[in-house]
Amino acid sequence: MNYLIDILLIALGAALINNFVLYYFVGICPFIGVSRHVGMAVGMGAAVTFVITIAAFISWTITTFVLMPGAPLTRLAASLFMPAEAAARVDLTILSYIVYIFAISSSVQFVEMYVRRFFPLLYKAFGVFLPLITTNCAILFACLTIMSHVVGAENPADRWDLGRALTLAFFGGVGFTIAIVIMAGIREELELCDVPKPFRGAAITLIVGGILAMAFMGFTGVDSGLRKAMTAQPAVAETTTTVPVETSPQLKSRMQPLDAQPSSTPAEDAASIRMEGSWVG
Repeated sequence: MNYLIDILLIALGAALINNFVLYYFVGICPFIGVSRHVGMAVGMGAAVTFVITIAAFISWTITTFVLMPGAPLTRLAASLFMPAEAAARVDLTILSYIVYIFAISSSVQFVEMYVRRFFPLLYKAFGVFLPLITTNCAILFACLTIMSHVVGAENPADRWDLGRALTLAFFGGVGFTIAIVIMAGIREELELCDVPKPFRGAAITLIVGGILAMAFMGFTGVDSGLRKAMTAQPAVAETTTTVPVETSPQLKSRMQPLDAQPSSTPAEDAASIRMEGSWVG
């Protein structure tokens, strides 16, 4: 159950709450350059989602089995040249940037070949922006985020598995698609508006992007609220038990109501009056 909650919160956070474009401000280049028309924006969003998912799969696999300290393949190869204890401490995370860029570029090359073969019109519409997905910092940001949750986890049980990594990557691409499609729809409407000359082009686009970022801030705190709601423990009914308490005969006599107490005789009343009068005298 906790695993499914983590998957749901990662997906919701990557798509809406911590949107790559509108929260972390990565991937701004295609966000501005390919958001003139909704059709192009949808195609770019689909391409980025595919590339970021493939790159996340490759980066998680290489990080887990090669780069991180104690990775099995690295430890096996290093044990041929050094003692086993030293081989278990080999850390190749310094090569993460180079490895991730190669993974991203190979994924982009595959997408470019596919789009050019089956969607030539869309390939011409993308122009130079399709190869520029290689330098899209949103994809590299997703790979580095996955690495931080794999290598940077202090407790081995908290390390991200492949399911969490792919969830972040895929829904990060979905969030990118949502942001760029919304921007494309707004820019199509802006073409019919009388925008002041100094604000035309990238200026009004950045202003609209800032407004969208403030709008998406309304999702802040939704993930923590959902986590509390889904992990709340059911309330346990409290049962009260009465413990019998033994009382002394004197206390029982004091606790009796006035009607139950024995009334005094007239002779006793007269004697008490004479005694009170003697004290007064």
